[in-house]
Amino acid sequence: MKLIHLVAACLIGSVVGTATSAQTNAVSWPAKPITLNDALDIALQQSPTILKGRQDVEEAYGVALQLRSAIRPRFTAGGGFQAIDSAQIEVVNIPGFDFQFQNDKNWNANILVSQPVYAGGKLRSQARAAGLTREAALAQFQALVADVLLLVKIVYDDVLLAAEQIKTQQASLELLDRELTDQKRRYEAGTAPRFNVLRAEVELANVRPKLIRAQNAFRIAKNNLATLLGWNIPKDVLENIPLELADTLKAEPFDLSLPVAIAKGLAQRPEVTARQTDEKLRREGVVQARADYFPNLSIAGGYQWQSRNFADDLSLKTDGWTAGAQMNWSLWDFGLTRGKVEAAKARLERSRLESDDTVRRVELDVRTAYSNFIEAQQVLESQRKVIEQAEEAVRLAMARNDAGTGTQLDVLSAQTALTDARTTQALALRDYAVALARLDRAMGEGTRLTRVD
Repeated sequence: MKLIHLVAACLIGSVVGTATSAQTNAVSWPAKPITLNDALDIALQQSPTILKGRQDVEEAYGVALQLRSAIRPRFTAGGGFQAIDSAQIEVVNIPGFDFQFQNDKNWNANILVSQPVYAGGKLRSQARAAGLTREAALAQFQALVADVLLLVKIVYDDVLLAAEQIKTQQASLELLDRELTDQKRRYEAGTAPRFNVLRAEVELANVRPKLIRAQNAFRIAKNNLATLLGWNIPKDVLENIPLELADTLKAEPFDLSLPVAIAKGLAQRPEVTARQTDEKLRREGVVQARADYFPNLSIAGGYQWQSRNFADDLSLKTDGWTAGAQMNWSLWDFGLTRGKVEAAKARLERSRLESDDTVRRVELDVRTAYSNFIEAQQVLESQRKVIEQAEEAVRLAMARNDAGTGTQLDVLSAQTALTDARTTQALALRDYAVALARLDRAMGEGTRLTRVD
């Protein structure tokens, strides 16, 4: 056996590659029952929410590129051609010679490279902000992926629960149908009153709506799962979509103390990382706002070609290099820079408060999820032998009724208790699986470790 971990980092890795990696081919409609791991894989590939989240990451990467480009040299090239009506050209008449100040046609071309050198610390801050923007986008995307995977697990378990409810109601229907047949036989033999037959018919009729509702819940749950996984339901399918699940409701053993769970949540939750990164970004915002108190210095150099001013032949040109430096310093702006700095400081302080609040909320999430898991675990443990006991009670009630020492009420009550026990256990298994999935999410685990051959 080996351990595999379905992590959102695999999907994030595809995002950081190229822009084309955001495009995925839709997974075809399944031809066989799918496991939970299959559903998680499909969600990673084609969930509409995840696909939209990828584009948010791409957008953030674009912003990061803009920030980083501000500190790098810029290369530009330009050129032009101009033709002027000769009537607009001023001519100076000198005895024996007419002199015009420009040609009726001229051209020019140039290349230029410029590099910002100093901006009061803003340049390095923008470089750091570019990296932080990428980190924040990835953390937010990881949180989104974890939320989608959690929802897939819950909806998958809802489908399994609905399937179990159908089995439970069908089993109850079969028991009551046998009871009705037995009472009819007894009535015809004269050993049971008509009342017993009527009561069995009423009990049987009362179960049919429960079965119908369970079947409808199963159809709706499958539709929800298919939509969540990004499948287009075939137009020719009216009610029961062709989606089958391979897993069954089960309780995976899990043992972890609350302090360890809290430590995991604080260390692994992407929301904490995103908020911490945002605080760093706000700190860079203060640095960039303060930079406006200082001068900006840039240097530039290039090469230029142009036609001669006093030659009719356009092939004749002059060319040469250019170089220079430029400094700008806003000495007084009537409080504009100060206002920017104060606003940036306020955003930083707000981000700090939000970071502290996020830590508290993560701890609360873990505590709540852990408490709910313990409850689900205890409820499930209390139901371990209930079904066996309920089945034995039905057998004994029917045996006593056959022997004449019991009543029909005993049989019907035992059958109702068995149905309730099966329903309660199925719900307990579903609640346990969902509680475990929510605890994993609260701890930042993303998905559960799954054993495969």
